[in-house]
Amino acid sequence: MSAFPTLLTAAVLAAAALAPPPQAVAASTLANPGFESGASGWTSTGGASFTEAGGRSGSTRLTHWSSSAYRVETRQTLTGLTSGWYTARAWVRSSGWQNTAHLALRDCGGAEQRVALPVSADGLWTRVAVSAQVSGGRCTVALVSDAKAGNWINVDDLEFVGGRAAVPVRGGDTSTLPKSEANGGVYRTASGQAQDALQVLGTNGMNLVRLKVWVNPADGYNDKARVLAMAKRVKDRGMQLMIDFHYSDAWADPGRQRKPAAWAGYSFAQLTKAVHDHTYDVLNALKAQGTTADYTQVGNEINPGMLLPDGSSDNWANLSALLKSGVAAVRAVSSSTKVMLHLANGADQGTVRWWFDNAVSRGVPFDVVGLSYYGYWHGTLGALQRTLFDVSARYGKDVMVVETAYPFTMADADSEPNAFSDSSKLLPGYPATSEGQLAHFRDVISVVQAVPRALGVVYWEPTWYAVPGNGWDPYDPDSGDGWDNQALFDWSGRALPAITAFNR
Repeated sequence: MSAFPTLLTAAVLAAAALAPPPQAVAASTLANPGFESGASGWTSTGGASFTEAGGRSGSTRLTHWSSSAYRVETRQTLTGLTSGWYTARAWVRSSGWQNTAHLALRDCGGAEQRVALPVSADGLWTRVAVSAQVSGGRCTVALVSDAKAGNWINVDDLEFVGGRAAVPVRGGDTSTLPKSEANGGVYRTASGQAQDALQVLGTNGMNLVRLKVWVNPADGYNDKARVLAMAKRVKDRGMQLMIDFHYSDAWADPGRQRKPAAWAGYSFAQLTKAVHDHTYDVLNALKAQGTTADYTQVGNEINPGMLLPDGSSDNWANLSALLKSGVAAVRAVSSSTKVMLHLANGADQGTVRWWFDNAVSRGVPFDVVGLSYYGYWHGTLGALQRTLFDVSARYGKDVMVVETAYPFTMADADSEPNAFSDSSKLLPGYPATSEGQLAHFRDVISVVQAVPRALGVVYWEPTWYAVPGNGWDPYDPDSGDGWDNQALFDWSGRALPAITAFNR
């Protein structure tokens, strides 16, 4: 059974970045990791495992498939291993909808570790990685499918190496949290216990908070004073801090990059100075109170540029001058703060490459490529990973998905239409249910983790469930919340299952 025609990928990919292992050495390596010798070296149980034409690199791949429901496992045990961390990686494709389809490391001396295989709606291969600590000299690599009739997976090009695959950032943008709390928002654990939202998130593994900064917002939220207060809470909990400058009084994104009202009449020279001074002012105040930013975005989703029309991406001389001014302010405050440039649509490799080629050619300094990824708008996980592989290698920079989310329902909690409401755009294999939301967030983390120089993933507005008074529009106190179906808390403020993905 051939699920997709053979696809030839054109990039030569660097090995994934790994934390240094404690002298972990594989005395044996995987036999026949690309299945070019059929199933030689592998043991299968369940009867629905076979090799066929259509490998990612060579001519052959492993497939799990049956016309009836099945459970199958294909495995190989390695021996002679010194103690320490090891990582298994594989290139995979999957139909989705299985009860489970995963790559696992087990019998390694501790609990089994596994990574789910993301759904491949477009036929692109994606890379996954899973790590485990080995003690006792042996470890089993297993590919497992517990599937319904017609479900399938393809697997190719496995490897087993010393080291640990991990990303340091598993964050959330909680910019709307203070306003939610001020309007009576209450947050609860999955068991229903009322608790500080940051505590709920932190207990489940979230370790960074992203906060947006507006210049002079009408409702007084997301300004310098509010960000300083929130930053104190974040650092008191031992979390990292990311500051996201919008250079606007309200939302800045690909459809809106409006100047702050106070800057509207500025000349370009004055705008450039205002970017520097505003950036320096906020970051220096954070440093002064002992909450120095770990990451700073100079602009938010700036595909079309910033402070339009002056800083349009149609005028790179101006845009690069504005960006350099903002970066200079970050560097002047703290040499340890990493500078990020952030674009929307992380699955659009061509646009991301065009934009950063321009930035690099004009000498704009930065440390991190930040991308937004909303699958229902931007495309598949395979397309996202292809972009991440490309930019990390092309520019020699760290990469991060700094915005992602997925719905747990298509219903609406208030009168404000949901930002995403078209069920026909849901990704195949990821329904708008609490389980589908969990699977999608888990799989975003998984495909990012397998990319060289990937720093992590930030979930956008996990705490923004529908609380009256905490709406979209800072100029309209009666506006509603269009994100209530994508938060990580349900409409009563109880944590949803997807919150556990931070720990995966």
